[in-house]
Amino acid sequence: MRIEIWSDIACPWCFIGKRRFETALDGFAHKDDVEVEWRSYQLDPSLPEHYAGTETDYLSQAKGMPAEQVRQMFDHVTAQAAGEGLNYDFDSIVVANSFTAHRFLHLAKSHGVMSQAKEALLSGHFEQGRNIGDVEYLAEVARAVGIDADEARRVLSTDEYTAEVKADIAEAQALGANGVPFFVIDRKYGISGAQPPEAFTQALETAWGESQKLTVLAGGDEAFRDGAMCGPEGCD
Repeated sequence: MRIEIWSDIACPWCFIGKRRFETALDGFAHKDDVEVEWRSYQLDPSLPEHYAGTETDYLSQAKGMPAEQVRQMFDHVTAQAAGEGLNYDFDSIVVANSFTAHRFLHLAKSHGVMSQAKEALLSGHFEQGRNIGDVEYLAEVARAVGIDADEARRVLSTDEYTAEVKADIAEAQALGANGVPFFVIDRKYGISGAQPPEAFTQALETAWGESQKLTVLAGGDEAFRDGAMCGPEGCD
């Protein structure tokens, strides 16, 4: 079973959704037969590479919300994150455009360590106050997940993997995703948002059950009536 997950590194619910999905997957009887693929998405492509203000400033301006309302939202999300063992620190977040980091994730994918890199970047952004738009930080993450840091610097100094990131975003839009996290199971089931683990468990079991069923195109279907066959009693 193949599960594709569209998410943005700058999305707080994406990290929470990742944890909740992993909880469900860890308890899934067929988890060893599940392939998970991370896909890129940007909530705000217009964000400059370097934003001078805080996360509160950014969201207050971008959403037209009073700062106090933004802070209340942060408190709610922080509590939800804590329930998943995550230690969000919105006061330390460095606001940065995530496109370069998504290109780095595709580099990590080419080395087979995209999942590890994704975890590192999400933690760096929401828990450690690291700058996901800084090439030197991305090179540090590269080294930590087994990629040569100089290779990461070289790739990120070019436009490599730009097409892959844009293709991921376009595909999400074509599938009808209007936000992230967005989970797609076997291109048959779509799940929006950081659902509770129980919801993911139900989706996994439903999708697995469907994948084990075979639809036989024969009998009453006009197009398949004349196919001769052999059985235990002989052949047609």
